[in-house]
Amino acid sequence: MADWDIRKLQILRTLRERGTVTATAEALRMTPSAVSQQLTNLSRQLGVPLLQAQGRRVRLTDAARLVLRHAEAVFEQLERADAELAAYVHGEAGEVRVGAFATAVPALVVPAVTALRVSHPGVSVRVREAEAQEAYELLAAGEVDLALSLAAQAPTAADPRFTRVPLLADPLDVALPRDHPLAGADRLRLADLAAEQWIFGGSGPWSDITRAACEAAGFRPHQGHAAAGWTAILAMVEAGMGVALVPRMAAVRREGVVMRELAADRPVRHVVAAVRTGAAEAPAVARVLTTLRTTADTALASPGR
Repeated sequence: MADWDIRKLQILRTLRERGTVTATAEALRMTPSAVSQQLTNLSRQLGVPLLQAQGRRVRLTDAARLVLRHAEAVFEQLERADAELAAYVHGEAGEVRVGAFATAVPALVVPAVTALRVSHPGVSVRVREAEAQEAYELLAAGEVDLALSLAAQAPTAADPRFTRVPLLADPLDVALPRDHPLAGADRLRLADLAAEQWIFGGSGPWSDITRAACEAAGFRPHQGHAAAGWTAILAMVEAGMGVALVPRMAAVRREGVVMRELAADRPVRHVVAAVRTGAAEAPAVARVLTTLRTTADTALASPGR
């Protein structure tokens, strides 16, 4: 196979465009002798004559024109590669794999993906739903590039493997049956619901969050029913079976449920993103993190009554 040299092919291409060795040398900031030497070397590498003397000038041979005809496709592909590489360097292209807990997917990740499709269509996001422990295992193993979880479930900030990035404080609102006596009360406090039947999971992080929030308000919640999924919890609230704390990110409107923002002692859960240490500087990852922060800033409107 012939020894193709891109730099020398560019010199030959410029000679075709400029017409003389002197003009080619000026365009490429070379000396005429250097241009002639490079083209002589290219002719030797390809095994065909590329230039033919014509008085004081030179002209391209048919072989040189054949070479350039094929080289144009190479130049075109290299231009595309340069453009894509520049986009990658500036965070305009690349794939980012995201592992996220269930409620973060519709509330944060999907809006971020939608925004990126408009602002940076070259950045693709591949989403994998995963609870916190699994997400961090995937992150450590290199199977995802970014993990979203609750701060309470994330590795500590001292863990050298990861860099944590705060995203938002997700308020916990109270879900009440629409006909509940306190559904329209002014400045509802968590302590006002101390005597209620509470609905939350029998174990796990959400059980811990609910118990801790109520205890911080001065009472221990009586668990009337246990459920882990928000659809089941809100269905039971709608049926008048009890009340529940619901993160605003997870709230889904139901006709028979009123979501009330707490006026005092309002608990929150902190949502964080994490990347492997050093990876936050990767352009596409940084672009996704920036978009997630923007999405988080606008994600939480006040709950509807």
